[in-house]
Amino acid sequence: MALSPSTGAILAWTLISECPHPANIGEILAPGEQPVASFKTFRDSATFTNKRMIVRDAQGLTGKKIEMYSLPYKSIDMWSSENAGTFDRDEELELWTRVGHIKVKIRKGLDIRRIDQLISVGILGGL
Repeated sequence: MALSPSTGAILAWTLISECPHPANIGEILAPGEQPVASFKTFRDSATFTNKRMIVRDAQGLTGKKIEMYSLPYKSIDMWSSENAGTFDRDEELELWTRVGHIKVKIRKGLDIRRIDQLISVGILGGL
């Protein structure tokens, strides 16, 4: 599927701060897969592993219903990152995949270049 830069995001997440890996992340990792970095989101967390990005999204009033998104690095065709300017509140990482466009907002204060490097190394190899 050909995607144009103007394609609206089909998914959007906001990374707020770095955090410890979720205690039960090991339950869903493939053999040889290792968590590299985890970040707090509004309701849950996003974890970058050596093979993919996993976003846990707690839902409902109690947060007991969990939806998991798994984005293998090999499915990312292109990405861009944008640091925040003087008056911007958030930085931004955009991912164009085989199935659509994903926007990841990065709260000002997190290192966008570190996150860009996690994506780069995951896609190009080295983790």
